[in-house]
Amino acid sequence: MRDNNVSARVELDSYANKVLAVLKAKYGLTNKSEAINKFAEIYGEEIVEKDAKEKYVKKIIGIANKHLKRYNGKKMSVDELDALCEV
Repeated sequence: MRDNNVSARVELDSYANKVLAVLKAKYGLTNKSEAINKFAEIYGEEIVEKDAKEKYVKKIIGIANKHLKRYNGKKMSVDELDALCEV
């Protein structure tokens, strides 16, 4: 399972129970907790963005720093930006 698990007691209506049972069967999960986690994994990004991983953030910072070194803080004119964006 994942780090930082939270225990919760939930009451499900019959439809939600069926949905979780189908998810459980479809993905070979062992219990409804795993089914709820799978449901959140599949549909959660529509509501809440996932946190970026530290490795990814460091990579983006490195790319930005490399760009700043290469262009020494040069700013782009509006015309250059329009040409780049083919406007």
